[in-house]
Amino acid sequence: MQPLVTIICLCYNHARFLREALDSVLNQTYPNLEIIVVDDFSTDNSRTIIEEYVRRHPQIKYLPSEKNLGNCAAFNRAFEISKGEFIIDFATDDVLMPNRVVEQVAAFEKLDASYGVIYTDTELIDDSGKHLGYFYKRDKAGKPLKPTPTGEVFSDVLARHFISTPTMMMRRSVFEKLGGYDASLAYEDFDFWVRSARTFKYYFLDKPLTRRRIHAAQMSQQQYKPHDKQIFSTIAVCRKAKALVQNETEKQALVTRVKYEWKQAILWQNRQAAQELFALLQELGSVPLKYKMLQALVALPLPLATFRKMYFRLRG
Repeated sequence: MQPLVTIICLCYNHARFLREALDSVLNQTYPNLEIIVVDDFSTDNSRTIIEEYVRRHPQIKYLPSEKNLGNCAAFNRAFEISKGEFIIDFATDDVLMPNRVVEQVAAFEKLDASYGVIYTDTELIDDSGKHLGYFYKRDKAGKPLKPTPTGEVFSDVLARHFISTPTMMMRRSVFEKLGGYDASLAYEDFDFWVRSARTFKYYFLDKPLTRRRIHAAQMSQQQYKPHDKQIFSTIAVCRKAKALVQNETEKQALVTRVKYEWKQAILWQNRQAAQELFALLQELGSVPLKYKMLQALVALPLPLATFRKMYFRLRG
């Protein structure tokens, strides 16, 4: 029998996109699926739509939350009752291509147990479903312009963001090893990459098997604004990574990440985050004098424009 694949569908106020998302799960060409839908206390009519689908498709397991738990805790709740050998964490504003599961399972069956995660390319779409492009920019021959690592990727996940999170399929054993997502964090992917890549290998399957929704209001810089919880989750993960690095190459990869996050915190005038990141940078080794001088200026009540100038001087 083909291995069981669990798709954990996480919904929070996705009513506008929910039918398309759930239809894409139900239309998978792979036959052996466990479908778990978690509604994380939506305030729109998501629950009404989910209940309609559960009535029509009784194989769907439905977990409504009585309060908003956040992605990490909501996922963990579903994982606890799941049975699949392979797991997909699916946000219900995205869309799975019909062959998503069958392609990734076929790839896993060619890999040994040291490989814990398969990631792929993804088509980017807007709120109306219009094609925006693909996650990986490519040359004229169709090859990704930047590396898409396979195998040991710990240093890579420390240094840069190269994985489209919604594309991942993961072995159950990865989550069992990690104890699920860290529910104390505001978001899950960076922490998952760091902890899982320390133990498991990754494999890149060069096919666009997911349509990822890019919302009009979506801003990657949001986390750097003062009082946003995400940047402090990032700092917490960087500290976890510091305890996991085993050689100079990995340490320098972490330095690259911390330096980037520090510059972004300066750009967005998040003084507390900049201070914490700079302290971590100092713990990781010698810091250039110009960085020390600029960090001293961060404590001063300077206007945002001044911080932007600092950022562009630091980009090199």
